[in-house]
Amino acid sequence: MNLFELTRALVDIESTTNHEKNVGDYLFAHLSALAARHNGDIERIPAEPNRDNILASWGGPFVTLSTHMDTVPPFFGSREDGDFIWGRGSCDAKGIIAAMIAAAEKLLNAGTRHIGLLFVVGEERNSAGARAAAATPRGSRFLINGEPTENRLALGSKGALRYEITTHGKLAHSAYPELGHSAIDTLLDVLNDIRQIPLPQDALLGCSTLNIGTIDGGRAPNVVADYAEAEIMFRTIGDPAKTREAVSAATAGRAEAREVFYTPAVQLAKLDGLPTTVVAFTTDIPSFEGTWGQPFLIGPGSIHVAHTSEERIPKRELCEAVDIYARMATQLLATGRESA
Repeated sequence: MNLFELTRALVDIESTTNHEKNVGDYLFAHLSALAARHNGDIERIPAEPNRDNILASWGGPFVTLSTHMDTVPPFFGSREDGDFIWGRGSCDAKGIIAAMIAAAEKLLNAGTRHIGLLFVVGEERNSAGARAAAATPRGSRFLINGEPTENRLALGSKGALRYEITTHGKLAHSAYPELGHSAIDTLLDVLNDIRQIPLPQDALLGCSTLNIGTIDGGRAPNVVADYAEAEIMFRTIGDPAKTREAVSAATAGRAEAREVFYTPAVQLAKLDGLPTTVVAFTTDIPSFEGTWGQPFLIGPGSIHVAHTSEERIPKRELCEAVDIYARMATQLLATGRESA
């Protein structure tokens, strides 16, 4: 199966977060054949019930290529034209999986060993797979993490701080709102105050940002709402202590603010010969906690079309990524041997 065929086969398997089993099973079978041809090992690393990471390795993995199997909803299958492969996960990150597998094949055919392929669950929600992998390291010295950076090496990425904001009210007939209390009105007031929170800046990573991602609540147009909830996310660029304090102040006495996820911003190293960038999105890298080695962040595709109905990956960048990943692994293996 060639690079484009493998990308489309992966895209055509629905694997929104919490539903990665089918794509994990497919990758386990595909990589088992590759492991058998080159005297490697294949295993599942449990993350949560019915959700496993997939690890293939050839010798103790010194350099590990890794990205995630899950996608955001909604699922839609693949299509192809002369320049692009389209579909959910095409650039985030199933095309990257295919490029990493092709790079590993290229290295193995050249006799290179001590490489690994680690594909994890849950990156799009809470990095459950990376956290499980962090608890089961295999001695890797370098981690090449794949996300869409247009094949430029990221020197830094923002962190994420996510909250659920919940308000409660009193039911009433909407013709007599004075007899009740609207949880939705309160939530809107709280969210407005949260939007006014001053957000910090960083010379490398830029501005911290806020997104109000979901709002839910109420029962019917003619009923005063007794419950409302929003999910919000800050993209952080440093210590979030002041942002946490501001959220607490904005919700005090009016709403419950439950922090559900936090991962810090990171600054990353250069590698000779690669163009660089800085990205605003969050990755699995902090959740690995350094247990799989020094991290690098790079991959084909543009983050600007990820999570959209226009998600696609350029075929040219896919092919370039195979060579980039193979070259990085070779360079890092040599660096490791020199420092040993």
